[in-house]
Formats: sequence, C-alpha cells, structure tokens
Amino acid sequence: MTNSIAFVLFVLLGLGIAADVLLNDSTALLFMGKKFLDAIEWLAFWR
Repeated sequence: MTNSIAFVLFVLLGLGIAADVLLNDSTALLFMGKKFLDAIEWLAFWR
C-alpha cells in the first residue's frame, strides 16, 4: 500500500466518523463497537 492510498483511506475513515458524530450522534459507531466486542467474545469462545 502506498502512502497516497493510505492517506486517502485515512481521510475517508475520518470523514465517515465525523459524519456519524455530527449527523447520527455516534449511533453507528456505538453499534459497530458493540458488534466488535460481541465478535471478540465469540472468537474467544472458540479459542
């Protein structure tokens, strides 16, 4: 991955997070965080 591709992905991720915070009161971030924790717990079970 080149630096320019990494920078573009970083900017898109930042814009997505900023849009979620400003427009949705971070509901998508909270939902994804909860699902991520559930996935970690599920993977730990199969370990």
